[in-house]
Amino acid sequence: MRTPIEIETREERLTLPDGDFIDLEWTMNESDKKIIVLHGLEGSIESSYARGILKAIQDQGWQAVFMHFRGCSGEHNIEDRSYHSGETSDIRFLIDTLTTRDPNVRLCAIGYSLGGNALLKYLGETRNDSKLESAVTVSVPYKLERCSQKLKKGFSRIYQRHLVSRLLNKTRDKFIDRQPPFDLSQLHRWKTFQLFDHHVTAPLHGFESGHDYYTQCSSYQFLKYITTPALLIHALDDPFMTRDVIPKPEDLSESIQLELSNHGGHVGFVSGNTPWNAKYWLEQRIPEFLGTYLD
Repeated sequence: MRTPIEIETREERLTLPDGDFIDLEWTMNESDKKIIVLHGLEGSIESSYARGILKAIQDQGWQAVFMHFRGCSGEHNIEDRSYHSGETSDIRFLIDTLTTRDPNVRLCAIGYSLGGNALLKYLGETRNDSKLESAVTVSVPYKLERCSQKLKKGFSRIYQRHLVSRLLNKTRDKFIDRQPPFDLSQLHRWKTFQLFDHHVTAPLHGFESGHDYYTQCSSYQFLKYITTPALLIHALDDPFMTRDVIPKPEDLSESIQLELSNHGGHVGFVSGNTPWNAKYWLEQRIPEFLGTYLD
């Protein structure tokens, strides 16, 4: 287990157009070069990768802003809906807010797992109008339905059990005193991602079914439209997905650089022979890539 990294941040609550909110964590330094960090499923500022990458960004002299998706900062959001793998409107609103505050701001973004899928979808949707100078994604589930199937098999079921249990408990707590668009009494039955996304994610966010959600929100179909320089980091031994979800060269635009590693797991990429001498490669590689555009 990594020793927690001490880094001072300040909080900001950003009110969204629908009256809901997202919570941000800013590094304390000031810079016109700002890096947006998007977390994975049920992630937060306490996630293992969060403070490490914030410190790495600050050490470059850039300012980082960690965006909690709705309901992920430790407090339920206002609306019934929350967040999902294809939610890009909140990302767009944050970017528009930052560029309105400072028209000269230089923005980049980093997305981990679910946050990376949403970031790639945003880049494909906005094309030449992303307002980002560059982007990095790590361990993205490019094909959501295939990943949900993989998580029902073998060792991957341990990850599914842990994450879906958190989603079920969080959903139950959120709707304890309000009426959800699904049968709350059946919640305990939906113990896989496929069942949870079909019965909860889809109706909460306006999709016809879990399959419809996966089809509309999988990022692989947006990759060919991306014009922002982007580095996609992925490990062949990622336990969340099979190798057939990894994009092929013909899926990628000319602006995308795909880096595949034999090892790295899911949002891992840790090297070193001993726990007390571990090297967190992402905290070196990500600033290196972003720096080729910011510096």
